[in-house]
Amino acid sequence: MLARMAILQVRRLPDDTHRILKSRAARNGQSLSDYVAGLLSVAARQPTLDEFFDRVHARGDVDPGIPAAAVLERESASQP
Repeated sequence: MLARMAILQVRRLPDDTHRILKSRAARNGQSLSDYVAGLLSVAARQPTLDEFFDRVHARGDVDPGIPAAAVLERESASQP
């Protein structure tokens, strides 16, 4: 089964930006569309600062007296 793909059109892209992206795509043996789609996929997986801080706040207060190694061990033990 093929994954559903959306189409995105970028307008008012500066010529120099277009030229740089096209050159990088060619060096990677990719079409400009595939190259930019890859960049956008990577960017979409990275949380924004707001998303990051929301996740930090959702974790609640931290006890600075607990060593980081103990926190990491407890986190990994709770993972399935």
